[in-house]
Amino acid sequence: MYTLTNDQLTVEILDPVADQQRMGARYCTGGYIFQIHDPKQGVLLSGPTYPDAFNTFDGQGIPDAFNLGPLRAAGDATEVLIIGVGLCELNPNYAENAVKAFCAWHVMHDAHRIRMTTSQTHGDWSLGLTRTVQLMGRTVRSETHLRNTGRAAIPVCWFPHPFYPQTDQANGNELIKLNMPATFDENSSYVLQSNGFIARKNWPWVDGRNYLALNHEAASALVVQQRHPKLGLVTATCSYVPGFFPIWGNPYTFSWEPFLERTIAPGQELAWWIDYDF
Repeated sequence: MYTLTNDQLTVEILDPVADQQRMGARYCTGGYIFQIHDPKQGVLLSGPTYPDAFNTFDGQGIPDAFNLGPLRAAGDATEVLIIGVGLCELNPNYAENAVKAFCAWHVMHDAHRIRMTTSQTHGDWSLGLTRTVQLMGRTVRSETHLRNTGRAAIPVCWFPHPFYPQTDQANGNELIKLNMPATFDENSSYVLQSNGFIARKNWPWVDGRNYLALNHEAASALVVQQRHPKLGLVTATCSYVPGFFPIWGNPYTFSWEPFLERTIAPGQELAWWIDYDF
């Protein structure tokens, strides 16, 4: 595992080779933030099964995913290229997708920044991908740069999946507040408060059936204010305007998934980032 460290935070990032047993077909294997430590407050991130267990599909920390946009070569029935993962075998239940060959990453690393670069090719698809994680004070920036080097346009479907620990009920049920209007249908898990925070209801939850897609008309880059049991309030700032935007939680964790959906023509490139401020 790689680490980025200063006097305020330590960021743990999975090694695509040494930590391959923690990786599967769902999350990008380069730049996978596994945990963040505060020297006074301890661990700051959670996961769907953390701290009791771990599996590669649920993950932990701040993973991100291209897996919902697999690239299939002409004539292939189930074999696909998943950006940032490798050559994979699709199954009817996408949670059971299997990695046939992981992509190889070139890693450049110092105390405050790590950059991982890979090239992938499958049929007419060819691309270069760079994932950079940088520690700046109490800000962790996760940056992605994707370049289309092939003959076919690349449909990109990507989302981050940060896992924050659930707050104690004594601290209230507030979860997140967005910098854009958002609404959702009546449901059993969430309520929109008059102060703009989306909050839990019917807590404690007993399982993970607390998934909800938000309705929004975002016109600017996303900013999320997130309640945190140790730090009170943390913030995330995205460089892009989200499309599809679900939220999800279970007894262990709460997460949000602002999708970036674009098409990159041959010879073109796209870059985006998220700043997580702790």
